[in-house]
Amino acid sequence: MPLRLPGGLSQLSSSLWESQSLLPLVQSRQFGIKALTTPKPSRFSIGPGLPVLESTSTAALRRKAYTLPLRSGAIATKKGMTAIFDPESGKRIPCTVLQLDRVEVISHKTRQKHGYFAVQVGAGWKHPKNVTKPMLGHFSVNGVSPKRHLYEFRVKGEEGLPPVGSSIGANWFQLGQFVDARSNSKGKGFAGVMKRHGFHGQDRSHGVSLTHRSLGSAGPSQGGGSRVYPGKKMAGNMGNEQNTVQNLKVLQVDAEAGIVVVNGSISGPKGCTVRIQDAIKKPWPEVKAEAEPVAEVEATATA
Repeated sequence: MPLRLPGGLSQLSSSLWESQSLLPLVQSRQFGIKALTTPKPSRFSIGPGLPVLESTSTAALRRKAYTLPLRSGAIATKKGMTAIFDPESGKRIPCTVLQLDRVEVISHKTRQKHGYFAVQVGAGWKHPKNVTKPMLGHFSVNGVSPKRHLYEFRVKGEEGLPPVGSSIGANWFQLGQFVDARSNSKGKGFAGVMKRHGFHGQDRSHGVSLTHRSLGSAGPSQGGGSRVYPGKKMAGNMGNEQNTVQNLKVLQVDAEAGIVVVNGSISGPKGCTVRIQDAIKKPWPEVKAEAEPVAEVEATATA
């Protein structure tokens, strides 16, 4: 079927029609779904001097250079809470008592072998008969007694890897520095929406009966897909989730008893395991260089 032109264009000669000057007059039809809201450029994604996003492991470590601590952390046990009085201001400061029990360095994770730098730290003691043979071999190769708790602490570089078998005591942390504490919160079991999410409940009148503390309607009708959206706040298991409390100030350190007292509260019941490490949102503490071992000093003097 030949192309039918509008009345005004049909009177033009074929030479003029073939020229490209009249092509913009013919509008082409566009298919597809048109966005209702035009995306707006963000001031964080435009402009000169922006870094190029890379997907290599080297680039990933480079991006984490400012958020990884320079040294390892420690594993502690929450003994409870108490309070101390500031002699200068006279204020009562609530604090949490943490105890370190035979914390030792078990092994290292290196960039060449594992892709990142980390320190595996163990705490406590466990009878060898209650340890599997693979873990017994892991402890024996590194010359460390079996530990009850094992955790990894990411560090920035190779200089933050302490020797395998070295002990980490309470004096690892300095008085006045800030630490981040990671622990599991108290487990509350299966809880309703009022206890778990803070719902106010339903009316005590106006036809509501036997559902005063219930959820109510869980999902929209046909317009919303007649389904319950993922992530809907509902009744379920409450607590027993890892929680990180940042920027806790170290108030007291007792190296002999292995006690570290930090300001404020930490999630979890008494006796729970707490991982403490240098706070990433505060300046790094100034760590003094350790003295050389006596054996190395004597060997150097003899030579």
